Amino acid sequence: MKLINLKVNTKNNNYSIIIGSSLLSNFFKIIKNHSIDFKKCLLVVDKNISKNIVKELISSLKKKKIFIHYLKASEINKDQKNVNIILDIMLDKNFSREDCLISIGGGITGDVSGFAASLFKRGLKFINIPTTLLAQVDSSIGGKTGVNTKYGKNLIGSFYQPNLVISDIKFLKTLPRREIICGYGEILKHAIISNKIFFNFLKKNREDILNIKSPYIEKSIYESCRIKKNIVEKDENETGLRKILNFGHTFAHAFEATLGYSKKLNHGEAVILGIITALNFSLKKNLIKKDDYNSIVNHIVDCNLPFNINNFFNLRDLNKIIYFMLKDKKNNSNKVSLVLLKRIGSPVINREYTKKDLELFLKKELNN
Repeated sequence: MKLINLKVNTKNNNYSIIIGSSLLSNFFKIIKNHSIDFKKCLLVVDKNISKNIVKELISSLKKKKIFIHYLKASEINKDQKNVNIILDIMLDKNFSREDCLISIGGGITGDVSGFAASLFKRGLKFINIPTTLLAQVDSSIGGKTGVNTKYGKNLIGSFYQPNLVISDIKFLKTLPRREIICGYGEILKHAIISNKIFFNFLKKNREDILNIKSPYIEKSIYESCRIKKNIVEKDENETGLRKILNFGHTFAHAFEATLGYSKKLNHGEAVILGIITALNFSLKKNLIKKDDYNSIVNHIVDCNLPFNINNFFNLRDLNKIIYFMLKDKKNNSNKVSLVLLKRIGSPVINREYTKKDLELFLKKELNN
């Protein structure tokens, strides 16, 4: 399949998302074609990335002064301490705003790197090379950066658009199925909130997508990115429309935080559980059509995705889940703001519910 160039145009920056296979060997040519120049660069690399990939990238940047920092990417290490380490390296090596930070890894690496890039001298050049399906279809697009705290997920961060995103399909072929499922959760979310035709495409081709077969995986990444791009272009700083991208996430982030960001539940799995929980709440509030509800739930079951919160939580976790939902950054009052669903392609934003509403609902969910 030929190389795909999806252009994102925002008030703060215009950039391309390049989708294709075996792109790193042509990295220098790609950045030159996109008029990105620098003398020094810092590669922030997930420790799990093969050293051969790093060598390939360095080989493509022969004339640049290159520094490398390896990050042990985990939700626990997605914190201000690791951002400061990156900042210290660039300060010590006397980077300028015309130099570049390049992230190579999943969403955690991209979020930490992007946040550091936004802070360094109020912003230097930033290239994101997402290596997981989740990062390619979600976190690498739209400019959200940030870190976690003991109070919750992504509560400290910034909006900072990259100069370029390079999504190489080659990386996906080395990922375990659990990581593919993790990314598929976000692809599914984009279809649910925006496009019934795309949702039907996922239903029809789910096995080919989950098995990283061409052209189905490329089309899924492209469509998912296109949906998010269109939303971000209209609402870069999440004042209105962009909130629909949080469908399922208020529950998901609370689930992750309740488990202390453990490996028992990764972000994509939490999002899928969050989608199911948001759907159940939409049904309870008589918002969603039963046919659409059944269609989404049946698809999740058919894909063998995690769908039962009781496999991860019980009633003893209720107060913790509620606590983190109340701390969610999207809330504007002492109520919890949720994105719910009327039908596939028609989400509802800014629905606020009390602590009592959520306690009653989650008690029933955790008792099922």
